[in-house]
Amino acid sequence: AMSAALVGYSSSEEEQEQEEEGGSRDGGAQGPPAASAGRPRLPVPAGLPGDPDPEEAVSDDSSLHGGRVRGFPHERGNWATHVYQPYIAQEEFLELLELLVSRARTYVPSLAAMEEFHLSLSQCVVLRYHWIQPFVRSLRERLAAFHRFFCVADQVKVYTNQNKTRTFIGLEVSAGHFQLLELVSEVDSVLEEFDLPTFYKDPSFHISLAWCVGDLSGRLEGQCLRELQDIVDGFEESAFLLRIQWEQIRCKSGNKYFSFPLR
Repeated sequence: AMSAALVGYSSSEEEQEQEEEGGSRDGGAQGPPAASAGRPRLPVPAGLPGDPDPEEAVSDDSSLHGGRVRGFPHERGNWATHVYQPYIAQEEFLELLELLVSRARTYVPSLAAMEEFHLSLSQCVVLRYHWIQPFVRSLRERLAAFHRFFCVADQVKVYTNQNKTRTFIGLEVSAGHFQLLELVSEVDSVLEEFDLPTFYKDPSFHISLAWCVGDLSGRLEGQCLRELQDIVDGFEESAFLLRIQWEQIRCKSGNKYFSFPLR
């Protein structure tokens, strides 16, 4: 027998909470709701490739992701997608990071160090599941001719995200800007093909090092920023660490990663 709760799927708050937590995400073996249910929701086969992984949890409880607020509403079948260059942190880089974060925490105690590092070539955009493969194919074609190149990321800078819900400390690129712009223009063409928003018009390319909730840029700029720059400039390994050869571009879509080696 069908349970009434499954049929009247918007009947109770409790059930909606369960739904948001992914509790009743796929109706198991219960089969589709009866046709009399008005607008029955099509059953989702368990483990569909388009299912968000637990990190992309359907719930928007910001405590679950460090107080970060999702920039767009989460919908099933929508995959958060981002094109970037990964930066592989060496031990000395993590030492520099530790020095910078502990100094910056004297100004903003809630700062958290990033756990992985990258330089963005796109905003975070939303792709429908069936667009992922064509999107990746298009990226691969456009990036195929690109050669490896160096850039220098050695200028400490403070950033906020667009809706000012987060503040970041990053290392801005001081050399290699031109090649990065060329890459972005290729990525932008692919985004345009799929009617997605392109990158910022006058981008500040950077590697984020640490972040906190809220707009705390006022506390980090000025004196704090000068002290952080002094740490970078005085760090023995800086010149070697922050002159980066980019060897690949990556695209993350939902829980899938795609890699595009540079020549």
